[in-house]
Amino acid sequence: MRIQLITVGTMGSVAPYTGLGHRLAAEGHDVEIVTHAKYTGTVACCGLRMRPLAADPFEALLGAHGRLQGAAGSSRAVRRLHALRSLRRATELATLGLVDGIVDTLDHGADLILLSTLAAPIGLPLAEYHRIPSMGVFLQPEVPTREFSPCATAWRAPGPANLLRGRAANALVDGLYGAARRRLFTRLGAPHRSGRQLRRERERTRWPIWHGYSPSIVPRPADWRPGLHVAGYWWPHECPDWQPPQLVADFLAAGPPPVLIGFGSMMPGEPERLGETAARALRQAGLRGIVQSGWAGLSVVDDDVITVGALPHGWLMPRTAAVVHHAGAGTTAASLRAGVPTVPVPVMTDQPWWAARLVRLGVSPEVLPCAGLTAGRLAQALTRATDDTGFARRAGALATRLAEEDGAGALARAIADLGG
Repeated sequence: MRIQLITVGTMGSVAPYTGLGHRLAAEGHDVEIVTHAKYTGTVACCGLRMRPLAADPFEALLGAHGRLQGAAGSSRAVRRLHALRSLRRATELATLGLVDGIVDTLDHGADLILLSTLAAPIGLPLAEYHRIPSMGVFLQPEVPTREFSPCATAWRAPGPANLLRGRAANALVDGLYGAARRRLFTRLGAPHRSGRQLRRERERTRWPIWHGYSPSIVPRPADWRPGLHVAGYWWPHECPDWQPPQLVADFLAAGPPPVLIGFGSMMPGEPERLGETAARALRQAGLRGIVQSGWAGLSVVDDDVITVGALPHGWLMPRTAAVVHHAGAGTTAASLRAGVPTVPVPVMTDQPWWAARLVRLGVSPEVLPCAGLTAGRLAQALTRATDDTGFARRAGALATRLAEEDGAGALARAIADLGG
């Protein structure tokens, strides 16, 4: 089967699909990934074809969010208003930028289109227009349910109000894609349909959505309609020839397991302050550390601390005593797979939701929102995470359960059934 997988966003929105695509290719499918050009090396490493999108608006979007966070503590209302307007404009440009890219890269000869969460509002009506079957391949739950709140909001216990929250969250997302939909239907010469109409049609036709996270972490809600599946995690493909930098290998061998601190693709602002906070927290807790620079540009020079660039989480995290991260879906999955305690420091979107889930699972002592992070609070949380053996024991048990799952295989079997 000829399959095109379209995903947009940060590295966490791309890496899991390299493992999924590699598995589908191993099952005999012809797989192509469509994503931003800067991830060409990541996709090529897993042996898949890639078609790059012409534009990548998400770095600008994250930068705008970082400026908004920086302005949140400002006493100047003008600065906060300017930052908010900048974020709204960056969001509109991000969704508009996706339209031309996805329209121009769509494979009209594909037998199946797989669409990530952020690509689906554009990709689904486009695939329908060209009469190409499609599926959702989402990394977060997006359909409203009574059993938990939408992942764009704080985690809340089961209750009927969660359905209302979920619908409100989806309406907000649909509004953000309003200009993008207008551009899409104009390019296609097709009648315009609202986000609400598209969502109703999606539910009426029971459009299949497979979720790439474990039912051990977020069980499938009992009130979800047929066609909504929780497959298990899709782990990033690991290049067989990769070798760790000598600096990192030597550092790991020179002492007890360190703490990994990284914020991935987030740009929370004031990297110098954040780096100093991390260094002071490690000193106060008496722990060694590896700090990943990431998009935030962190740089820490201190005793028993090194700063590194991008490294495969699947290799590094199991060699650590604990992980401090922003709680994005992909990084959360990697820390759970590693079986080590976690201290989540969420920045935006679904991260507070996943962070709260880590606490409820018993693998994290508490959530430390990035906006109020201090060295003292981080040191205290790290001390609890590493001294209380219960966190490591629960994390290890969860990792064992995840190792028994085959999320990519579940989707591969579903696709095989489609082909008869």
